[in-house]
Amino acid sequence: MSAAETTMTPAGLQRLAQTARRRWIALVLNLAVYAGLSAWLASILSAGGWSGLDMAFFACFLVASPWAALGLVNAALGLWLMHFARDGLDEAAPFVAAGEVKAALAGRYALIMTVRNEDAARAVDRFMRMEAELSATPDAQRFAYHLLSDTSNHAIAAQESQQIDRWRAARPDVADRVHWRRRTDNAGFKAGNVREFCARCVDDYDAMIVLDADSYMRADAIRQLARISEAFPKIGILQSLVVGAPSRSGFARLFQFGMRAGMRSYTMGASWWTADCGPFWGHNALVRIRPFLDHCDLPTLPGGPILSHDQLEAALMRAAGYEVRVLPVEAGSYEENPTEMVEFSNRDLRWCQGNMQYWRLIGLPGILPVGRFQLFWAISMFIGLPASQLLLLLAALKPFDGEPAAVFPVASAVAFYFAYLAIGLAPKLAGYAGVLLGRETARYGGGIRFALGAVCEIVASYLMSAATAFRTSLFLIGLPFGRDLSWGAQNRDAHELSWRAAAAPFWPGTIFGLSLIALLGVGAPGAIVYLLPFVAGLILAIPFARLTASVDLGAAMVAAGLCATPEETAGDWPPASGHDHEEHEGRENREMHHAL
Repeated sequence: MSAAETTMTPAGLQRLAQTARRRWIALVLNLAVYAGLSAWLASILSAGGWSGLDMAFFACFLVASPWAALGLVNAALGLWLMHFARDGLDEAAPFVAAGEVKAALAGRYALIMTVRNEDAARAVDRFMRMEAELSATPDAQRFAYHLLSDTSNHAIAAQESQQIDRWRAARPDVADRVHWRRRTDNAGFKAGNVREFCARCVDDYDAMIVLDADSYMRADAIRQLARISEAFPKIGILQSLVVGAPSRSGFARLFQFGMRAGMRSYTMGASWWTADCGPFWGHNALVRIRPFLDHCDLPTLPGGPILSHDQLEAALMRAAGYEVRVLPVEAGSYEENPTEMVEFSNRDLRWCQGNMQYWRLIGLPGILPVGRFQLFWAISMFIGLPASQLLLLLAALKPFDGEPAAVFPVASAVAFYFAYLAIGLAPKLAGYAGVLLGRETARYGGGIRFALGAVCEIVASYLMSAATAFRTSLFLIGLPFGRDLSWGAQNRDAHELSWRAAAAPFWPGTIFGLSLIALLGVGAPGAIVYLLPFVAGLILAIPFARLTASVDLGAAMVAAGLCATPEETAGDWPPASGHDHEEHEGRENREMHHAL
C-alpha cells in the first residue's frame, strides 16, 4: 500500500488528517454547546439546593438534549459553508465537480424500485417518467429498469404485471430493459429484496439507483450521481439530498416546507465532518453493486430481520474500504411524505422499531468510529423522546417541590427557555436564513408567502412533534414487552381523516397534556404559557390531525401558494414524460408530494 493510500480517504478525495481535524472541531463544538446548556441548567436547578425532582429533571435533560446540540452545530456549519465560506460546497463535497462534466457515461446502471402492496399504476407511472427523461439523453442505453415486488396481495401483483406490460407496449425501444420480479416470501423485507437482485445481476450492472415506491429522480440528478461514481470508483454509496415533491395535502405541505429548509443547512454541515463516512437513507442513492454484495450482508438477529438496514449498510460499506458520501445540494431528487399525521406517526414508529435493533449491532467488528457514531445517533434520536416527555411532567411538578419562590432564578430560567427553543429550531432557522441570504424567496412565491409559510410551518411543527413524540415514547416503552408494528404499504394519497381515526392514536397524549396543564393551573398558573409550545400539540392533536388531513385545507393552501415548493411555483411539476394521457386519469387523487 502506497503512502498516499494510507494518508488519503479511499477515493483520494481528502487527507485523513483533514477529516480527523474536522471531526474534532465538530466534537468540540457539540461538547461546548452541550456542556454550556447543562451548566446553565444546573445553575438554575441548584438554586436553593438540589432536590430529587431537580436531579431527575437534569438527568432527563442530559438524555434529551444532545440531538438539539448537534442540530445547532450542523446547521451553523452548513450556513457558513453555503453563504460565507469560499468554495464551501467543494469543502463539504469535493467530488461535486465530477458530476458537472458533460461526458458520456461508460458504466451500466440499474434503476431498482422496491414495492410492496403499493398502487401499481402510481408507482409504475412514476418509473415510466424517469425512464422517459433518461431515454431523452445521450446515455439512454446505459440504464435498465427493475420493479422489485414483495407484494403479498395477488390482485395488486396482477396489476403490477399489467402495468409493466403497458410500459413495454408503450415503449418498445426499451422493452428489453424493463423488468419485473415478484418474490412471494418477503424474506429480509426490502433489504432482502435488494440483496437478491444484487446476487442475480451483479455481473450485469456496475451500480444501482435505489428507489422507493414514492421516489422520483430527474435524469440530470441520476446522471450526476453516475458521473461522480465513474470518476471515483472507490465511492461505494452516493446519497442524494432528497426533498419533498409538491403536494395537495395540507399536512404534507407544512411538513415538507420546514424539512426542505432544515435539511439544506443540516446536511451541508454534517457532510463537512462526516466526509467519507456519510449517511445512507436507503433510497434515491447510487450504490455500487459488487462491494455491496460482498460486504454489506446483514447479520440475522434473534428477533427477526433487520428493519432499518440503510445506516448499517453504510457503515459496512465504509468498513470495506469504500467511501459513503452525500451530495448536500438540491439536485432533482424527490420523495413523497405521508399526507396526514396518523400515517406520519406510524412511519416514525416503524423507524423507531428498526433503529432500536442497532443496540445489538453497534459493536460489530470492523466498523469505523464514525460508523458506530451514526448507529448510536440513530438510536439516540428516539431514546431522547421519553426523556423529553418526562421533562414536561417534572416541569409541571416543579411548583410542588417545596422550593421557596423567592429562591428560584426566574429570569435565568426564562432566558434558558428561549435559548433552548431557538436551538431546537436552529436547522430550520438556518435554512430560512439561507433562503433570504441567497435571495431565493421568489422560488417560494415571494417574500410574503415565504414568511407566512415559515410561520405556519414552525407553529405546525411544534403541534405535530409534541403529539408524535408522546406516541413514539409509549411505543418505545412497549418494545421490550413485545410491542410490534408491521411494515405495510402507505396510503400516499391526500384523504380525509375521521374523528375516530384521528383520536385512536392520540387520545392518551391529549389526556397527558391536559393533566400537565391542570397541575400547573394549581401550582403555578403563570407558567402555563411557557409550557404551551410543548403541550399544545398534545391537547390539540386530534383536531390538528383531522384539520391538516382536510382536502379543503390542502386545496386552499395550493390556491394561496402557501408552503409551496420551488417546483410548484415554477410550474415544473409533474415532469413531462410522454405518458401524460395516463397520468391525467385520476391525477386529482394522485399528485406526488413530499418527504425527507
